Amino acid sequence: MKLKLYNLLFLTLSIAASAQVSMPKVFSSHMVLQRDMEIPVWGNAAAGTEITAQFANTVNKGVTAENGKWMLHFPKFKAGGPYKLVVYQSEKPEQKIEFVDVLVGDVWLASGQSNMELQVQQAKDAKKEIKQADYPNIRFFFVTHNKSVKPEEDILGGSWKVCDSTSIKTASAVAYYFARKIHTDENVPIGILQATWGGTPVEAWTSKEMLLSSTITKDKVIANDSVTSNDFVKDSLDLIRFWDIVYHPKNEMDKAIPKSSYDDSKWMEVNMPSILKTSDIPYYEGMIWLRKLIEIPDNFSTKNVKVNLGHPEMNYSVYLNGNEICKTAWNANPTHIYTIPAKFIHKGKNLLSVRMAYLWGGGGFNPPAEEMYISDGNTKISIAGKWKFKKDLEPSIPKIRNYQYYPTFLYNAMIYPILPYGLKGILWYQGEANDTLAYNYRTLFPLMITDWRIRWKQGYLPFLYVQLPNYKKRQVERMESEWAELREAQAMALVQPNTGMVCTIDLGEAESIHPKDKQDVGYRLALQAEKMVYGKPGTVSGPMFSSFKIEGNSIRISFSDIGSGLKTTDQLSPREFTIAGADHKFYNATALIQKNEIIVSSVNVSNSVAVRYAWSDNPDCNLINVEGFPAVPFRMDSWKGITEK
Repeated sequence: MKLKLYNLLFLTLSIAASAQVSMPKVFSSHMVLQRDMEIPVWGNAAAGTEITAQFANTVNKGVTAENGKWMLHFPKFKAGGPYKLVVYQSEKPEQKIEFVDVLVGDVWLASGQSNMELQVQQAKDAKKEIKQADYPNIRFFFVTHNKSVKPEEDILGGSWKVCDSTSIKTASAVAYYFARKIHTDENVPIGILQATWGGTPVEAWTSKEMLLSSTITKDKVIANDSVTSNDFVKDSLDLIRFWDIVYHPKNEMDKAIPKSSYDDSKWMEVNMPSILKTSDIPYYEGMIWLRKLIEIPDNFSTKNVKVNLGHPEMNYSVYLNGNEICKTAWNANPTHIYTIPAKFIHKGKNLLSVRMAYLWGGGGFNPPAEEMYISDGNTKISIAGKWKFKKDLEPSIPKIRNYQYYPTFLYNAMIYPILPYGLKGILWYQGEANDTLAYNYRTLFPLMITDWRIRWKQGYLPFLYVQLPNYKKRQVERMESEWAELREAQAMALVQPNTGMVCTIDLGEAESIHPKDKQDVGYRLALQAEKMVYGKPGTVSGPMFSSFKIEGNSIRISFSDIGSGLKTTDQLSPREFTIAGADHKFYNATALIQKNEIIVSSVNVSNSVAVRYAWSDNPDCNLINVEGFPAVPFRMDSWKGITEK
């Protein structure tokens, strides 16, 4: 009898809960709603329920459909506020949902991978920028990371935050600097809907229906039909175990291996610095131990001793004579220099041991060898050269599926649930995760742009994006480049209507895929928006290849977007031009500015047929327009690249 009463009570409560009005989490106090368009608000309630919504002095009513969904539209509002939004069942006004401090202005969706996700507190001039972040009419909404095998009705979490020196710390630096300029120049409230996830490819952000329309992704999408939410749970548990192994030595190896008494006679040898890849270990993920004996001479002081590891990768711990010097530093110290207490080191033979995580194809010590040493301030003892190493001394790390990389899964959980929240436009910074298949990006990127525009039903919604910057080691010799081909694919997307691209070929960092200067990126995005969306005149981008003319052994290049004219950053001749003949072999070229055109030639090439500019991972560019915007990398030829498969 008690069980029946309990079940009846549970059923009654469930029915009552389902009958109540609910709204998606993207609606909260302090939100910004889009001006100058009919404002959509939506939610759920019992079928046939009349819903009343009041915004400012405007009241709207509607009835919930059979599927329990309702949607209302308020008329167009000018920028302003704060207002109050109240929603309730018409028959139960006391059970209302109420949002306060609501502004009307311009809302921009900021999405992409880690360079859009990179926080203000991680970027350039963080302390100064955070201290000065007092913009109560700029609001941020952070869409919580989530993934799903099917479109979700709501996001996992999030709420609107007023921009101040506390909330801005974790906001997208690019989006913040964009919002700050637009807000200051246009004098309207700005809302940023931030849906980002580092390392993710463009396919993850695109709907299943759109990806099924392409032969590039169709098979992958169909193969994912077997993935379930239980797989997500297992992957999450494996991820916990993964990092537990990385950060916490197993089998008490940290107590045994660093001691001189440990027998390493059967270990293999490797020369460091290098990424440890041998015939025995062509590719390895897991924990590796390394050991090296170091001779400390009598004239070496054991006080104030430091060890410089140069450029180690990933996570590691260092031990000297069995004593821990540092532990699991995730590249936290850019110099990787650590102090060795005097009691840990002695004259004669000393044993240096390193426990290192080899992950995602990386690991080991990177050049130069000159930066690997132990020093007392006067004498340096190299720790480069032969090291002994051994793998599989600890449990294997589990394979992580990283389902956030899978096609459609982020769209389902982080984009679909916020449709059709009113937007002014979209900001996008992504592409690094697609570099190895850059040729396919020519198709996949426009597919996503089209997909989102169809879903938002706001016509050709402005879509502004960032082209990949310069990155990786600078190459003197001409070579093919995945990043150059990805930049080309991004530039080709400009044929899509109402799109704008920011070139950042001058804002990257050779040794970091996350360049710190996000102020200039946000500023350039804002300039694009002000011209394309807000109607301000002016030159907002750099020279773009327009046409060419072959003149003997030279090729004359013409550009659009030259602004007030072409120039170089250093008053020298333009660099990073290469030229080739019919043999497809490129040579460094001489380039001269002549009447806002570039004349390109080389003594090594006769019958020139093709020119490339800034066609490498990290080109040393200097061509700009008078307004200071860098020329966009390009190539004249359409010869098969290294990512066309």
